[in-house]
Amino acid sequence: MSAVQDGRARFAGPARLGAVHLDDGHTAFRVWAPRAEAVAVHLVAPRSARVPLAAEARGYFAAVVPDVGPGARYQYVLNGRRELPDPASRSQPQGVHGPSAVVDPAAFPWTDAGWPGLAQPDLVFYELHVGTFSPEGTFDGVIPYLDGLRELGVTAIELMPIAQFPGERNWGYDGVYPYAVQDSYGGPEGLQRLVDACHARGLGVFVDVVYNHLGPEGNYLDQYGPYFTDRYRTPWGLALNFDGPQSDEVRRYFIEQALYFLTAYHVDGFRLDAVHAMADKSAVPFLQELAAAVHAQGERLGRRVQVIAESDLNDARLVLSPTIGGYGLDGQWSDDLHHALHSLLTGERSGYYSDFGTLKHLARAYERGFVYAGEYSAHRERRHGNSPRLVRGDQLVVCAQNHDQVGNRARGERLAQLVSFDRLKLAAGVVLLAPFLPLLFMGEEYGETHPFLYFTSHGDPGLVEAVRIGRRAEFAAFAWGGEVPDPQDPATFAASKLQHDLAERGQHRALRELYRELLRLRRALPALAALDKDQVEARVLAPADILFVHRRTPPSGSPQNWGAGGESHASPDWRAEVRRDAEAEGDEACVIFCFSEAPCAVDLALPPGRWTKRLDSTEARWLGAGSTLPDAVDAPGSLRLLVSPSSVALYARVAE
Repeated sequence: MSAVQDGRARFAGPARLGAVHLDDGHTAFRVWAPRAEAVAVHLVAPRSARVPLAAEARGYFAAVVPDVGPGARYQYVLNGRRELPDPASRSQPQGVHGPSAVVDPAAFPWTDAGWPGLAQPDLVFYELHVGTFSPEGTFDGVIPYLDGLRELGVTAIELMPIAQFPGERNWGYDGVYPYAVQDSYGGPEGLQRLVDACHARGLGVFVDVVYNHLGPEGNYLDQYGPYFTDRYRTPWGLALNFDGPQSDEVRRYFIEQALYFLTAYHVDGFRLDAVHAMADKSAVPFLQELAAAVHAQGERLGRRVQVIAESDLNDARLVLSPTIGGYGLDGQWSDDLHHALHSLLTGERSGYYSDFGTLKHLARAYERGFVYAGEYSAHRERRHGNSPRLVRGDQLVVCAQNHDQVGNRARGERLAQLVSFDRLKLAAGVVLLAPFLPLLFMGEEYGETHPFLYFTSHGDPGLVEAVRIGRRAEFAAFAWGGEVPDPQDPATFAASKLQHDLAERGQHRALRELYRELLRLRRALPALAALDKDQVEARVLAPADILFVHRRTPPSGSPQNWGAGGESHASPDWRAEVRRDAEAEGDEACVIFCFSEAPCAVDLALPPGRWTKRLDSTEARWLGAGSTLPDAVDAPGSLRLLVSPSSVALYARVAE
């Protein structure tokens, strides 16, 4: 049996850590506590009792306690003295320092039987923060907006971390109970209601999980066992122990959390936070074992699930099949496209943006996904990345905005606060017409003007001050200037709430309609629906500041790159499966992205055929100044075109 097969077998079935409510009304408790000689469970409510747990192999302690039902509060007692919450707590109704609560996820009346999950090429992510997305700041508060997201063309929402964190205001990356769903958002049942509502509308749900560190406040894991190691450091402190002594059980802790969320909450996959900050020198890395276990659980549950990593390593191995030396993840973020686009739109060149700033960088991102694939990075002062040749387009996630790129600015400005309306439309076109999986950040689609700031509600005054100092130091490499809003101030959180009513007004309404049309064209035109970066040519038209992109459908029967599962994701008759629009055109598409702030006259040679204009961001319907481009073009032949500044135009070839 291979190491990966062993990983799939080791984590078969539902999670077993924590308090698992049984069908007979009893509850099984199990905790990994190798640093304790004796462990008992102290039932706090509704009845008081102390029950010793029996020692098991490898530092586990367990017992089945009769007549303990959902809602019962408990703590573990280590060595007869200190009482602590359960590391695998399913619920922390009294916060990160209070007792844990028993949960019965099987009691929820699901209505999503037969939900198959989403095919990977169909993923269009919408990243949202539960606390600031709606006035209520809860899972239930998201539900009224789901129909609008579906109508927009979104296929999956991606929730920023929802593991229990200190207080009620937090981005979620300070969570300390990975199994517990944030109580102020609505807890376990609130998440179940949201997922069920999403599936009823054909929307998937991905959860952002943090396996590279845990927050400091309420973090008691070190009292139980060697969850952390001092052999490595992360930007947030001690690294998790994924490759040292007793690391098998640390891996089990996190992998079973993922399996629990797949099973109890029916989620469709995970976004793994900052995997580049995970230190792991083992022969079978934790990420590979996690991917194998999650995919196996998806097979048992009968639905597609995906694991997508955030990484700034530009390392193709994350998504390649283990059969050829990869980790087997389904996808990864490509920050390079964001950085190339942002630097062009805003003119910013400080920090990591110093590695970008020309159309050549954006062209490279369009054609291969990574701008840096082994080239020298001046910002890093070394070569960066490796070849993405074997990486499929649907294995890379791209964006113009996300929580990091907005919220990790000193004052949390969105693009709508940094660039003109015309350049917002241009940004939408660059992301949604790319041969990759797009991600929208909540409010982006209508040009939200409220910032997305960094906010916390820590209870430790020393930690509060340390965060304030750390935020100021973090921005030293950027030329942003100005005061950094206090993360602990409730007004900082309130200022980050979305203004959904903007979507019905003026330019905001037109921008949202443009996003909807771009997503419709992305589905309807075969050349755009086929996420094959090998069929993309991106040319810089200098000195006009124009990027010209030619996209084609792959030749019939052409082989596809090997993905996470080690096999092609394209069926032999994939052409028949592409949803064509009524005009039956679009086997080829050409896009003109103009980054100039003045009109440009260019000579353009289109491939042979008759080409029709399918979208021009300067048209009146998008509140533009009026199109200067022809509605139809016959090629071949050199064309003299007058291109409007800060615009995007799409042409599709009419089928013969």
